[in-house]
Amino acid sequence: MGMLNYLLYPFGIALEVLAIIHFIRRRPETFWLYIIVFLGPVGCLVYLVVVAAPDLGVLNNSFSDMNRRKRISALEVIVEDNPSAGNYEDLGELYFDEGNFAAARAAFDKAIAGRSDTTETFYRRGLCALQLNDAAAAIPDLERVLEEDPAHDFHRAQGLLAQAYVLTGEKQKAAEVFEQAVARSTLSETYMNFADLLASQGRHAEARQLAQKVLNKERTMPNYLRRREQTWFQRAGELLKRLPA
Repeated sequence: MGMLNYLLYPFGIALEVLAIIHFIRRRPETFWLYIIVFLGPVGCLVYLVVVAAPDLGVLNNSFSDMNRRKRISALEVIVEDNPSAGNYEDLGELYFDEGNFAAARAAFDKAIAGRSDTTETFYRRGLCALQLNDAAAAIPDLERVLEEDPAHDFHRAQGLLAQAYVLTGEKQKAAEVFEQAVARSTLSETYMNFADLLASQGRHAEARQLAQKVLNKERTMPNYLRRREQTWFQRAGELLKRLPA
């Protein structure tokens, strides 16, 4: 350890500054602060590799956003001259990734009108409808997706169809589809949507079990995945507090 600190000494201050700044911004587990402070440059290097390195994906996302906007601008020009189903599919996917769900839905509408029959196009249009609070429109698209590919998007499509049934008041049908989904999938989104339905039906023990399964994931997940799942962990904790033991 002493030899490693000696070799890293010229960079020690820079490593420590970077590690502390990242720790203050991200607030990982407290024990990492002790590693940074007491193990010197070696501890800082370990922290940066294990905890900070996954955040480099944030920088990649920024560059991806810029590139995506350029591609959107180019495709918007292309579809004026060549309004093919394939071009509208590509444009819809770019709008979707940009978070512009209304524009994405319109592009997928044109792709389907142009005789696109790909499963992913109907799936993405269904997702857009859900994002735009139009669950009734999402149902036929998601039903078609499951007919063609029951495991689509790692069974997420099945969980989203069940949630669309919930939002349109078809709760019995939703429960049946959720049962099938959680038997095949471990997605936190599916677990929590089903848990909320179960809680609303007074099935508290089953709802607590699903919420606890979501929280149990937190202990074994790497930090970058834990941050992605934070919304579901928070929802699970809040549901467990509301439900009777």
